[in-house]
This record gives sequence, structure tokens and C-alpha cells, in this order.
Amino acid sequence: MTPHGVVLARMREDRFLGVHLAVNIFIGSTLLWLLLHVFAGLNPIWAIASLVAASDPEVAKAWSNFRARLMNAFIGCAIGLAFIGIGGASEWKLPFAMGAAALVSTYVVRIPTMWRQCPITAALVVASSATQHSTLTGAELGLRRVGEIILGCLLGATVSWLMSKVWKVPAAAK
Repeated sequence: MTPHGVVLARMREDRFLGVHLAVNIFIGSTLLWLLLHVFAGLNPIWAIASLVAASDPEVAKAWSNFRARLMNAFIGCAIGLAFIGIGGASEWKLPFAMGAAALVSTYVVRIPTMWRQCPITAALVVASSATQHSTLTGAELGLRRVGEIILGCLLGATVSWLMSKVWKVPAAAK
């Protein structure tokens, strides 16, 4: 079988899930780019990264990813804000906030799908504050990033759901 034939056979075998995912990501990232970059003048990279993380051709997985990412993003944001709220902005707080967020995510939240999102979000909030050398400006920037993450996750799950209505994903071959 030729390399081209092998690729086509694999695509049929996996029910074109890769193509389906690529279409979801293309549509969602285009919408985010237009919404955030063109209309709002913002850099949509955090929203687009979150869209990719929440997207899935199988809607149940997309909503599960969305829920897990959202929960961990909120908790990471709260932990990051708590760390910069106590004593102001400082770079040395970053590893402590990330460590605390990882512990809370794994032992309290316990949604393993997106455990890493919690310390990443805490890092975004604390690092934004430290690089701005201002607790208030850093908190505002960190909250905006969290908003972008939430928007990207929501759009990723929504596009996955809408595409499932247009392009049904067949059940796995038994």
C-alpha cells in the first residue's frame, strides 16, 4: 500500500476525527480572531489556545473539557489573586502560587482532565502582576487573560456542539 493509501486508510479507520477536529479549530479560531483581534483590538492567543484545549469532535468530551478547564481556571485565578493580594506583586510568589494551585486542583477540585490549567492560570495572574510591577494592573491583566480563556473554552465547546449537528461523528466500530 502506498503512503497515501495508508493515510487514507487511517483516516477512515478513525472516522475522520482528525479532519473533524481541524474543521472545529479552524472555525472557532477564525471566529475568535475576528471577535477579539479585529473588533476588540486584542491578541486572541490565550483564547485560541483554550479553544483548542476544549474542542473535540465528540461533544461529550468537548463539554467535559470545557467544564474541567473552566473550573480549574476559576480556581487558579482565585489563588493567583490571593497571592498578589497578600503583600502585592512579586516574582518570588510565582512558584508558591503555582504549587498551591496544583495542590488545590489535585486534592480539592479533583477533575484530572485539566489539572494543569489551575497552576497555569495562577501563574498568568501572578506573572501579570509581577511584570507590571503593580498589583492592580497585574490583577486586571490577569483577569482579562482568564476571561479570554473562558471565552475560548466556551467557543470551543459550542463549535464542537454545533458541528456535531452538521457533521455527526459515527460511533466507534466495535
